[in-house]
Amino acid sequence: MQTSTVNFYELSYKKAQTYAFAALFVAGNILLPQLCHLAPQGGLTWLPIYFFTLIGAYKYGWKVGLLVALASPLANSALFGMPAAAALPAIVLKSVLLAVAAGYAAQKFQKVSLLLLLGVVLFYQGVGTLGEWALKGDFYLAVQDFRIGIPGMLVQVIGGWLVIKFLMRK
Repeated sequence: MQTSTVNFYELSYKKAQTYAFAALFVAGNILLPQLCHLAPQGGLTWLPIYFFTLIGAYKYGWKVGLLVALASPLANSALFGMPAAAALPAIVLKSVLLAVAAGYAAQKFQKVSLLLLLGVVLFYQGVGTLGEWALKGDFYLAVQDFRIGIPGMLVQVIGGWLVIKFLMRK
């Protein structure tokens, strides 16, 4: 399994840089879902709202990730009605789990690998699915990401690894 060392940062809420990076990743999490929603069930299949949360939290720490995790679904819902308000609690839960897991993995291991990113994605999806089941009371709906969103999870792992490894070496 290929591993790469990349510069990681743990930004503070006291730095303007934290909010600038968060805004950049939120913008990505607004644009990418709009592109994916051009295809039928594009959001459900590609899970685009999580992509830049993963990258932001892994590269710049859980604080940036948490800002992106909270702002992205709320902004998308307010601007475009997607995700629907009823879906927001589960999506925010998964986004927050993703931000914390990605920030933790980057800080603990100080490297990026496909295996680490796979672990982060499986963690947030697994725990998030249990949370979604508790929120909605419907197991079939809760496992939707595992029924439909496997391509999106693979894009998060492979695409996230490529972006972090190749484009974010500074």
